[in-house]
Amino acid sequence: MGAVMLQGTGSDVGKSVLVAGLCRALANRGLRVRPFKPQNMSNNAAVTAEGGEIGRAQATQALAARVPASVDMNPVLLKPQGDRTSQLVVRGQVRGILRAAQWRQGRDGLLDAVLASYRRLQAEADIVVIEGAGSPAEINLRAGDIANMGFARAAGVPVVLVGDIDRGGVIASLVGTCAVIDPEDAAMIQGFLVNKFRGDPALFADGYRAIAERTGWRGFGVVPWLADAAKLPSEDAVVLQQSHAPGAGRVVIACPITAHIANFDDLDPLRLEPDVELIMVPPGMPIPAEAALIVLPGSKATIADLRFVRAQGWDIDIRAHHRRGRPVLGLCGGYQMLGRSIADPDGIEGPPETVEGLGLLAVDTVLGGEKALAIVRGIANGAAFEGYEMHLGRTFGPDRERPAVRFDDGRPDGAVSADGLVTGSYVHGLLGVAAQRRAWLARVGVAGSGPDHSASVDRALDSIAAQLEQHVDVDALIALSGLADRH
Repeated sequence: MGAVMLQGTGSDVGKSVLVAGLCRALANRGLRVRPFKPQNMSNNAAVTAEGGEIGRAQATQALAARVPASVDMNPVLLKPQGDRTSQLVVRGQVRGILRAAQWRQGRDGLLDAVLASYRRLQAEADIVVIEGAGSPAEINLRAGDIANMGFARAAGVPVVLVGDIDRGGVIASLVGTCAVIDPEDAAMIQGFLVNKFRGDPALFADGYRAIAERTGWRGFGVVPWLADAAKLPSEDAVVLQQSHAPGAGRVVIACPITAHIANFDDLDPLRLEPDVELIMVPPGMPIPAEAALIVLPGSKATIADLRFVRAQGWDIDIRAHHRRGRPVLGLCGGYQMLGRSIADPDGIEGPPETVEGLGLLAVDTVLGGEKALAIVRGIANGAAFEGYEMHLGRTFGPDRERPAVRFDDGRPDGAVSADGLVTGSYVHGLLGVAAQRRAWLARVGVAGSGPDHSASVDRALDSIAAQLEQHVDVDALIALSGLADRH
């Protein structure tokens, strides 16, 4: 069995996309491929068939490998929820809450769980493509590391280091990593990739040779700027902070970026619609008055984000939007915020308390109980949908007598206001199926014409894989992994 690990000179250098692209390229060669990330930190998560949760990127990488997502693909997931605390998820299930100061003690024993998951994937694959987290150059975090070199050395996996030339300083970041890490860690690194190159790669030939000479590592390629990467679900909220050129859509759909926004890839399918301009509203800016639809997204800290909504004045914008007779959609945490109250009697998100909601739905929520984690399908707005549930809490009240969706097993979910303008649901991925998205867009006077989101993602993965086959020495990576290419 083979394995190769991509680590980065920093966060957001494109490791997730490269792993996804390699998984698809190798799968296209007929190999049994599995993605793996020992430890992840993200509030964009996905639900697996076993009823567990993993990072969104690993679910996309599983799709790239053409296999069902598994909790073993991301055995340790940290979900930040504010006040320097994170929810710890191990093999898909919540194990507890960790404060930043407790992390080194809290991760004791996690390497064993990580290695067990890795061995299970190895047993069913020809090759495992592994993604690191952050950078091995963060030597202050090296003790007890399970995400980068701690895992690579424990599992005996060769490493390829990825540098991002688009952000600048790629020579220094690659050579500098070699200089600062422990020599035994450096010995695990067998080569490098330069990612996000714009223009003629020949212009970087001297720099490429300089990296190889100063590190002793071989280069595996210069990857061009992959425009199709923007069509993949994003895992990191950093993408929301990047500026986007205004769209040319006939209608505006607005989504406020709350402090603890989660699963914001729920909005990605709207980018497939040429008549829609999706505006992610940053803090400090009002929700556009011309918005035809406001979507209140999921949250990892619902009560804190409800306060954040009020602090930004977005509650005033949302109520004004509703008074103008325009629809509002709340997803998961956004659904809870739209209700009359949210109670946290067990102090799951902070001190036990009950807070007043936005009052646009006649429902109340009590946080707590067993976390709902399930893949779901059903009917909403007279059209099919498929998605997943991932939430804590129970919501009840008279508006639930008008459910937003009905699952295939007959269960209702969500609520609709008496005037029909406000809808809330716990379903993530609601807008992914084209027919369901068209039903929503029809309410704001747009004839949706985009494809199913899954089909768009699949085409993007094929495009990325084709470009990696052209610009990366994939045969050499296979040889490095220890697996002789049989094709």
